[in-house]
Amino acid sequence: MDDDTLHTIGDLARMTGLSVKTIRYWSDTGVVPPTDRTPAGYRLYDRAALDRLALVRTLRDLGIDLASVHSILDSRVTVAEVAAAHAEALEVQIRALRIRQAVLRTVAGRGASPQETELMHRLATLSDRERRRLVDEFVDHIVSGIDVDPGFPAMMRAALPGLPDDASPEQVGAWVELAELIQDEDFRAGVRRAVADQSNALAEGGRPDPAVARRTAELLRERAGGAVAAGLAPASPTARPVVEEVVAAYAELSGRTDGPEFRAWLAERLEISHDSRYERYWQLLARVGGQEAPHTLSPAVAWLTAALRAG
Repeated sequence: MDDDTLHTIGDLARMTGLSVKTIRYWSDTGVVPPTDRTPAGYRLYDRAALDRLALVRTLRDLGIDLASVHSILDSRVTVAEVAAAHAEALEVQIRALRIRQAVLRTVAGRGASPQETELMHRLATLSDRERRRLVDEFVDHIVSGIDVDPGFPAMMRAALPGLPDDASPEQVGAWVELAELIQDEDFRAGVRRAVADQSNALAEGGRPDPAVARRTAELLRERAGGAVAAGLAPASPTARPVVEEVVAAYAELSGRTDGPEFRAWLAERLEISHDSRYERYWQLLARVGGQEAPHTLSPAVAWLTAALRAG
């Protein structure tokens, strides 16, 4: 194109692939004004106008509004300043889209009703302060009226990680499930019962040695979990050595003597404190924080409880 050549809107449309309507609109708004006009009043554009048109197209393709484009072309703001502002706005939009994606995936996976879909969307779009308030209310409820260790409520509150600004759909989905779980009345009642039982056990036998507690949990996972994996029936004679070994570890942990009374006591403790939903709670917390979920102990606990009940 010769620098002195003037072109009509139709010429620009053919050269750029833009529609005549779009170029005319940009011309009317002043972002690509005509260089001249024919005697009949038709707009004409030179090389500089074509270059300006190419820049406008690029900026619009990046999502920058026409008012900002006008400011850039008039040198009132720089491209870098506008780009930074729009990048920030896009972050907000991307976060919103991730949340929508997470809700839609959860809805599709559950086959949720319209009411459930509305609830999930509301939970997913809570602010950080609203999420924290929801967890605080849950913790206050489960410890209310129970003589717990003063550090326990703080530990429960601190365990909830913030939902990152760049949270993945999996993290958002985990938060939605977690929020639903901590509002479930049956779950809350079970957690309160477990907290009260643990508080009573601590009052009776004192706080167990953390190292012994870790060894006992590992032994439970290894031996009872191994029995589950091997398909060993809890009441079978071949299960007895496993039961004896694990029960002996629990007797040491609690400072009690093994026997029928202790085994009945232990079975009750295990039933109260090891609901699969409790583990789900901690797994969801880990997922919200982008961490690896802890290994489940529920199958091992259920197996040992069944063995204790079988005598």
